[in-house]
Amino acid sequence: MAPRSSAERAAADGGAAPYRPFEGGRFRLALGLMKLAPDAWIEIDDRLAADLAAKRALFAERHAEVFAALPEAAAPAEELLTLLASHLPHHHPDSFRRDGRRLVNRATGESWDVMQPALHPLEICGRLVQEDFCVMGADGGRYRLVGAALCAPSRWRLADKIGRDVAAIHAPVPGYHDALESSVDRFFARLKPEKPAWRLNWTILDDPAPFQPVPRRSPQPIAPADAGASLWLRVERQTLRRLPATGHIIFTIRTYITRLDAAVATAESAAELAALLRDAPEATLAYKHITPFRSALLAWLDARTQGAGVTA
Repeated sequence: MAPRSSAERAAADGGAAPYRPFEGGRFRLALGLMKLAPDAWIEIDDRLAADLAAKRALFAERHAEVFAALPEAAAPAEELLTLLASHLPHHHPDSFRRDGRRLVNRATGESWDVMQPALHPLEICGRLVQEDFCVMGADGGRYRLVGAALCAPSRWRLADKIGRDVAAIHAPVPGYHDALESSVDRFFARLKPEKPAWRLNWTILDDPAPFQPVPRRSPQPIAPADAGASLWLRVERQTLRRLPATGHIIFTIRTYITRLDAAVATAESAAELAALLRDAPEATLAYKHITPFRSALLAWLDARTQGAGVTA
């Protein structure tokens, strides 16, 4: 599945979903990694200014929840900022330009000194683009999270993950240890700087907010007739690349949130998503926070598959 154009990437304002990871209608626990073209590393669209304004508010008001960096993150963060400051004006000249030692964001009017940054370099990276950034460093052969600028967590807290290795971070994922852990470890060990990769992760939630470190305390019941307008497809476009100098791995997360009735706009899409939900293990649906409204969601999808309206 190739990255799509900006016109196809209208997210939470009711446009079509940029990615539909449920296409095919079958559940499979797999890495799903694909080759990433260098120019497709960062995705920029017309929501850049609005999304960065929301990020600025989070950095100002909830800094400790969206940013963390261990001392060993300093060198890779500097390398990442240098890489990003070169990549953005070259591949996204409509949105960024380089002015000597400063990188100018045309959408926001901000200008950042990338040679002597006033903030932690990793935080500046997070303030430049819509992606979140995680820095993974090797420790005795095991990669662990040493830094992150994370403004769109999907019901996990950065404070619970910083400093932990990949296996511990993914311990709550049903089936991870048996089906994925060894594959992930091999991928991290073999990843080359010139061969970045990307994948998709997704869920359906009852809240469109990008920043969701914890689930809702008391989820509201959803009637089948309301599922399309009350639920949201949340897709994470994730990339992984190794920094050539420090050897750390940069994990980016770009989050797209689309109201369900816009994301599932055809009978075919509804049928595929319904089939996947019926195929997925109960533990996976619970982990993705879908279980509380699964019945209403399936009823809505079945009606959409048949081209009919949905009644409560």
